[in-house]
Amino acid sequence: MSQVPLTSGPPETVLAPEPGEALAGLAAAGDDRDAVAAVVARFPGFLDGWARLGELGRDDIESYAAYRVGYHRGLDRLRQSQWRGNGYVRWSNETNRGFLRALDGLRAMAATIGEDDEAERCALFLRQLDPTWPPAGPLR
Repeated sequence: MSQVPLTSGPPETVLAPEPGEALAGLAAAGDDRDAVAAVVARFPGFLDGWARLGELGRDDIESYAAYRVGYHRGLDRLRQSQWRGNGYVRWSNETNRGFLRALDGLRAMAATIGEDDEAERCALFLRQLDPTWPPAGPLR
């Protein structure tokens, strides 16, 4: 008799690590917005870079735009990782953090600019992706 593997809950997706060169560039850039933007321009799929660029935006709209790009790039990366629109993308997996930071930044900036429906959708999506959201401690 063959055994059927049992799963416990929805599937979990873990994004592939970011390129080492992109991580090193971001670390070297620190909080210099222009240096971070240069790293993101070189690595446009770099989710941690988009999230940091959102943090360093010169105004609410620039931050909103950077977070939104990071969110959409993250959805692309999730789909490439076999995510099919449901299941967990947990903060506990370090490689997922750039996407989750971008989504949370989008949530915060949407609320700031009065896009309350979008802010609520983002908050719900974060809790669906990681039921333990928000994580303890800083998001960076």
